Amino acid sequence: MPQENAFTTGTSEHFPGFPHVTAALTAAETSAITARGLWAADGTVDPGAVRLGQTLAHALLGGPDGTGTATELLPAELAAAVEEVRGLAQPAYHRVEGAAATDGSAESVRLSAFSLRQLGPGPHPLVVVPAGWTPFGWSLFLWSYLDLARRGYHVLAYTPRGLGIPGLPTTSGGLVDVAGPHDLADGSAVVDFAVDRFAPSVIGFMGESYGSGISQLVAAHDDRVAAVVALSTWGNLATSLYDHDTRHLAAVKALLALTGGPVETKFDAANRAILADFQADRNLDAVVEWGLRRAPESYLALTNEKGTPTFFSHTWHESLFAVNQTLVTFNGLEVPKRLNLWIGDHAAPEGPALIGPPAVPGETDLPMAEAYAWLDHHLKGERNGVEDWPQVCHQVMFSYVTEPVLDPETGEPTGENRIVVPARRETSASWSEVTGGTEVFGLTGDGAGGTDGRLVPAGGPGAEETGWRRAFLAGVDTEATAMDALMRTGQAEWRGNPKIYATHKIDRRHAVVWTTEPLVPRDGGTVGRRIRGIPRLRLTVRSTAVSASLYAHLLDVAADGTARIISHEPLNVYGLTPDQDTTVAWTLQAAAYDLPAGNRLMLVVDSKDPLYGDASVTWTQTVIGSPEQEPSFLELPLG
Repeated sequence: MPQENAFTTGTSEHFPGFPHVTAALTAAETSAITARGLWAADGTVDPGAVRLGQTLAHALLGGPDGTGTATELLPAELAAAVEEVRGLAQPAYHRVEGAAATDGSAESVRLSAFSLRQLGPGPHPLVVVPAGWTPFGWSLFLWSYLDLARRGYHVLAYTPRGLGIPGLPTTSGGLVDVAGPHDLADGSAVVDFAVDRFAPSVIGFMGESYGSGISQLVAAHDDRVAAVVALSTWGNLATSLYDHDTRHLAAVKALLALTGGPVETKFDAANRAILADFQADRNLDAVVEWGLRRAPESYLALTNEKGTPTFFSHTWHESLFAVNQTLVTFNGLEVPKRLNLWIGDHAAPEGPALIGPPAVPGETDLPMAEAYAWLDHHLKGERNGVEDWPQVCHQVMFSYVTEPVLDPETGEPTGENRIVVPARRETSASWSEVTGGTEVFGLTGDGAGGTDGRLVPAGGPGAEETGWRRAFLAGVDTEATAMDALMRTGQAEWRGNPKIYATHKIDRRHAVVWTTEPLVPRDGGTVGRRIRGIPRLRLTVRSTAVSASLYAHLLDVAADGTARIISHEPLNVYGLTPDQDTTVAWTLQAAAYDLPAGNRLMLVVDSKDPLYGDASVTWTQTVIGSPEQEPSFLELPLG
């Protein structure tokens, strides 16, 4: 049991260890783990990443018997890193006293925590790291704590309340509050503990995913937080879960599977009711209100008043916290700020450097190198170039150069690619400057013989065609899906393997499709269109039912008919009067994409996607039209 004076004196706990961690890691295994990244093929945390973090914890804190460290389980490079850090900082395990339990009892929750306390004369800056939403708590990103310690920081990492597998030393007490008021109070209690134990010169927060949202929320409410790094973050939890009248069901189901236990044992009655309502498609106003209380966007005035320097790292094809809602929050920040946008999905860019050393020795991991540079500038005062950074830096999707990966035994291609030249990055002084203009494409009716409709640039023949209607049978999914699986598809994108669509397989009975002619460069170069920003779509819909789903996908189609996705966004439409027109408009997710000259832009609208809760009624008819008074169009942002 924790000592009664553990909170006030900062004493350490005995680390019980991970009894199942007994096998040594090889250098090849470590390299393979970091090359794979954070996510396994099924969307859960990669077991290798878990093993690596727990083995590092053993090496720093000792095995289950508490006798010494266990660097013999690490390859030489990692063992040397552990010994280097042990010469710089004292590792310790804690059960930090958090806020009161959510069941109303007076007893406070104990949070599992790990620290590295600098041994040299101070004071030193401190980085607090709330763990992400996984059942493995603070141990998963232990490598990043070594990186921070080597940069001269005290480190205090902790598992937010309720997360974790029962019996693991990294599991915290209490029930999950989903970045609610108890998590906010816990964050300040952790800062109290840190001030008492470390007497730091200044305090910053760094978090990935769940930890990033908690970091922003604590910083907004606690004056002692001087800088924030928020990786794969959210700005508005409400619109992350429910936007355009569409529930992001797959994201919530995936998150519920990563708490370390069943819903009944991980959440209190109030949070269980919210989650049940969300999944049952009821009381959604209450769900939105619940999400807004957990949204950093709701506390922008506090953040701006404090002037807290804030760093965001995000991805174009983020499946848990879609990019547009983060952009709204970023644009509302009136503080020193930076937004990095990368190819891929949730935690794919930052994950490898959070869990281990570079898969290729000597390589620099830019997503985390720039995150650390932000902390070094704002917490240590280093003039390292951060002071001259533009606010926005983004990769252009799929602009990397790849080569086939060959089977080492047969020499034959494996079907995978590796990146040999990184994707191009562009900078802008602000998000508003990413988009230089727009181009409007008119939509036409069916082509001759029932072929696809056309996307026609404004002023082109047929661009103003109206009066047409195109119908499809709703409630059946097509090949035009946003991704094959949460995290997995985007992680493959990050490594040079974007999903390839066979456009001829998109079932036109259950979708409507429009396509441009092969695009001609406007400037005589090799790019047909430089898409930069947030596309917008307006359609007129009618249905034989009282509700309909319109799921829009923008694709880049090559000459052979294969395609890659640029952007997508669902819209559910309710309150329809059968066989009467309703005009709707909505924005797709932001993108930076160079559509090659000679390729075609394709717009696909269907009514179902595994990611979302749809409003379509199976086998009813949805009709898209373009009345003269409100013609349908696609507005494309250009750079």
